This record gives sequence, C-alpha cells and structure tokens, in this order.
Amino acid sequence: MKRKDAAAPDPTAIGDVSSPPFARLPDPSSLFSARSLRLRQLAEGSDLAPYLNFLAGLSAVQHDIQEGLPPAEGPDDAALTRAREFEMPPLHRHGMEGEAINTIFDRLFAAADAIEKPAPAAAALARVAAADRQTRLQMADTVLSGSLPGDAIAEHIFVWAALQVHFARLASLLDAKKLTPVADGVCPSCGARPVSSMVVGWPGSHGARFCCCSLCCTYWHYVRIKCVLCGSTKGISYREIENQGGTVKAEICDECHGWTKILYQNKEPAAEPTADDVASLGLDLLMREGPYRRGGFAPLLAGF
Repeated sequence: MKRKDAAAPDPTAIGDVSSPPFARLPDPSSLFSARSLRLRQLAEGSDLAPYLNFLAGLSAVQHDIQEGLPPAEGPDDAALTRAREFEMPPLHRHGMEGEAINTIFDRLFAAADAIEKPAPAAAALARVAAADRQTRLQMADTVLSGSLPGDAIAEHIFVWAALQVHFARLASLLDAKKLTPVADGVCPSCGARPVSSMVVGWPGSHGARFCCCSLCCTYWHYVRIKCVLCGSTKGISYREIENQGGTVKAEICDECHGWTKILYQNKEPAAEPTADDVASLGLDLLMREGPYRRGGFAPLLAGF
C-alpha cells in the first residue's frame, strides 16, 4: 500500500473546480438501477463476484419495487422551517409512522426471495420477512443508529435496503437549494453518516468533492483535504493500493485517527459510492493493519 502525505496537495487538480452546488438530491427512479449496473460491471473478474452480483440483484429489487408505490410524503413547511431554524436535517430518521415503510418492507422482502443467494442469506431473509411490524421497526432503529449487530448482519442488510428506498424517495422531494450544512460527517437531508466521498467530474462541479449519504443517498459538497469525520485540516494523508489507477484511496486523519474512502469519479466516470466501496474491500483489509478506524457507515462491508 502506498502512502501520500498531506504536504502535497490531493493529486487531482483542484483548480478545475468551478462553483459546485452544496447539495445534489437522489433520483430514486435511476439511482438503484445505475448501482445495479455498476455492481455487475465490478463483478467481472473480481474475487468478490458472488457478493457483488448478489448486491446487484438487491439493487435491482430496490428499483423494481418502487413501481406503483404511493407518492412519498415529505416534511411539511412548518417542519422544514423548524429544521432550518435549528440547523437540523429536515428528514427525521426515527419514529417512523404510516404504512409507507411497511409496504416497502413487504415488497422488498418478497422480491428479494428471487435473488440468487447463499443459504445463510436466504434464511436471514426468511426471518426478517416473517418478523412483525414492531420487530422490523426495532431493526430499522438499529440500522439508523449506524451499527449492525454481529449476529444478525444479513437480516439488517435487507432492512437497510428497504430504508434506503424510503429515505431516497423522501430526500428527492426536498429543495436542494435550501439545504445547509449540519455538522462534519452528517448528511444535511437526513442526518446519517456518509458511506464515502467522491471527487466528481460533473459539469459545473468538476474536481469538487462530495460526501454521499449511506441512507438517503444525498450528495453534499465538502472541501478537499479536510477530514470528513472531525473537520480537521491538519494531519491529512492518503493511502492507496498500488497499481489500481488511483481511483480509490483512504483519506486518513491523524487528529481523530479515523479514515474514510475517497473515490475519484473524475478518473473513473462509472464510479458509484456504494458499489465501488464494496468492490474496494482490499483497501479496508489493508487499513485494518494500521492504527486507524474506519469512519462513516458502510453496512455492506459489515460482515468482512
């Protein structure tokens, strides 16, 4: 693994950045189908092919179950005003009520039954599909807390997949221009932690870095060479696996002793925060040898 010290600027040309918007909201109609396609691409020739193909199937299910769902109902004007006044995310992650989330649970668990999967995953799906509403909501609260129990990771992955559909639909209803920063490492839409960050090649934002929410999939602009976890601009360095094209790196902070992944979509246009995070498991395994802890929330790597 190769280390790049903070004394040198982040290798991508920062001068290319124009005037990026603060936030970019998810489009649930294309989000999961695009992720599924990327996972299939990454599976080709990968040692992780069985897992990547399973996740591609799960992402396709996330896309397919949206057809015919009732329109999502976002926060009302009073809630939005209150959120801005108190600098809080407008979407609440706890205390979910109504039938929307339960309908998504039912649809996703039923559709996921057709995905090719190992026996333990099939058994986990059967357990969560048979769970009552209260148990499912308790599992949802566990996922929303940013941790997965070691003895029930697979069950909670299916719950997380349903929650992503629910919160991506809600986030898509927000006004991106009215979102404001909440705190370092916190999504301005729903308050969840990022799965990774990405230097993008989007028109008008080329060379800018965006964090991607692990829950609602909102992107928010975050300056380069700054710790996503604690906000420090000191002691930042980068490590990567040699001969991998420099498209995925570990951004390390010596202030909080944490690290997060940074992807370079401006070098690999097909890169997708969740898919490429899983496919770069090798970087996680190498980083375990050091003293740094991974920050953010990467549920799809929880079992590794």
